[in-house]
Amino acid sequence: MKKGRLEAFSDGVFAIIITIMVLELHVPQGASLHDLAPVAPVFISYTLSFILVGIYWNNHHHMLYAVQRVNGAILWGNLHLLFWLSLMPFATAWMGNSRFATWPVVLYGVVLFMNGLAYMILCRLLIKEAGPNSPLAVALGKDWKGKASIIFYALGIALTFLNPWPAFVLYVAVAGMWLIPDKRIEKKVAGRDIVE
Repeated sequence: MKKGRLEAFSDGVFAIIITIMVLELHVPQGASLHDLAPVAPVFISYTLSFILVGIYWNNHHHMLYAVQRVNGAILWGNLHLLFWLSLMPFATAWMGNSRFATWPVVLYGVVLFMNGLAYMILCRLLIKEAGPNSPLAVALGKDWKGKASIIFYALGIALTFLNPWPAFVLYVAVAGMWLIPDKRIEKKVAGRDIVE
């Protein structure tokens, strides 16, 4: 089946997730710069989550651009990813409002871990449908960056029980790894477009 409806639906969900997150930002009560201090943890959490959701949206777009069709398993795999992404506003708000307390940071890490796992599953489903020699399969290769992300998230969850801040640093490091869109897919798709 064609992929247009999946792309349109996914883009709508990504937009709603970001909208819900921004609605959790509340204006400080005062008018001085000092009054921003109490909302700083919420803003920091929001910024990281906005970047991470943006990274997923960007790479999701590239992945779907690299394939020609989808099937029922891919539709469910995509919903699985969107489910975990839809928990980002809740986890983000709790982490920020708690000022990075242990259990909120653990939950945030679990949501990130499940997002990474769901994304990896979606990648595998798309490759299975497109074939092992497809531009997407060749571009992703063994997907070391995806696997490293999941390991960093798991390590962050474990570290949180000792101190939440090293975990938060790991989550930021994963965002840094993915901040620049994955050029592997762009290059393979560009090559295919030239041939076609």
